[in-house]
Amino acid sequence: MASLPEQQVWHLYKGTRDAHSREALILRYLPLVKVVAGRLAAGLPRHVDVDDLCSYGVLGLMDAIEKFDPDRGVKFETYAMARIRGATLDGLRALDWVPASLRQKRRQLEQALYALELRLGHPATDREAAEHLGLTLPQYEALLAEVAGVALLSLEEAWFGPEEGEGSVKTAETIADQGARDPVRELQERETQRLLAEAIDRLPERERMVVSLYYYEGLTIREIGEVLGVTSSRISQLHTKAILRLRGRLGRIRDDLLE
Repeated sequence: MASLPEQQVWHLYKGTRDAHSREALILRYLPLVKVVAGRLAAGLPRHVDVDDLCSYGVLGLMDAIEKFDPDRGVKFETYAMARIRGATLDGLRALDWVPASLRQKRRQLEQALYALELRLGHPATDREAAEHLGLTLPQYEALLAEVAGVALLSLEEAWFGPEEGEGSVKTAETIADQGARDPVRELQERETQRLLAEAIDRLPERERMVVSLYYYEGLTIREIGEVLGVTSSRISQLHTKAILRLRGRLGRIRDDLLE
């Protein structure tokens, strides 16, 4: 089964729902789970087990295999990576491994960075952010390291609409359903992508480069450090600041839409 061409295995599974062909697809794409787990683990506390991340990711892979339509011309790896990452983040969220106090610190940082950018007219430097928060530069850097593992986006987080209830649109709902095409959903996806692209374009150059290399080129934190000639901890710090800025800016847009 492993020696069969990819498309043949897909059509065999979709036509018969054969357990052996399903297992062959899981084994074929299992490296995707390891890639996603490795990327996420780089920004999480050490006590989070990578094997647990892989377990959540496998569930996402199985869901992707079940729902994927090979006749639509979409590359499976692209479709599956979003499902795998979403399942892994949802698994972490279910564990509730982040203390409420740490989530509060992250929100305060997001709001502070966004407020400073509005006031200064440019993304705040580390020194400007530290002074605004009443911290020394080393204290600010320590705070960034502390919240690095919380700079994640849950698929259950409301983006458009109220936090809960009718009218809200969660991040998971911006992932296309291969079985249906909803014009309203497509419009929301395009608008979210446009706003995200604009927010990324406004990041400081090195933070924008880290986001591009990490999320679009698929490089690890260590590999990005080698490209830019800095330590992995510095890349992790740049990544954390970029995500905080993006969350703060997009969160403000969401709040404006609700008013």
